[in-house]
Amino acid sequence: MKRHFYLVSGWASLGLGALGAFLPLLPTVPFVILAAFCFARSSPRLEAWLVTHPQFGHHIVAWREKGAISRKGKIAATAAFALSIVLAAIFSPWPWVMAPVIAAAVTGSWIWTRPEA
Repeated sequence: MKRHFYLVSGWASLGLGALGAFLPLLPTVPFVILAAFCFARSSPRLEAWLVTHPQFGHHIVAWREKGAISRKGKIAATAAFALSIVLAAIFSPWPWVMAPVIAAAVTGSWIWTRPEA
């Protein structure tokens, strides 16, 4: 049963990562890394496919080995945070406009403290 949970979670994470490739505020790589984590516990074949994937494999390996995020990834995350803050400032009433500001401050500061790949 545990294996099936991880397999379904891995596919769900991979699906969210695929959506993130098209939706600007949804991240891709963190969901692919989560999918690799889930597949490692459910399907070695799918995990190997992700780890050797030409687009995402190096991100997964860098995260597993050093907890590292690429400079390009950090800049992309910061740009996404900035866009969400601008959109919230335009469309959200007070105090909801502060939600993305707080999320960006907390998550962004954590991202920038990670080593670079």
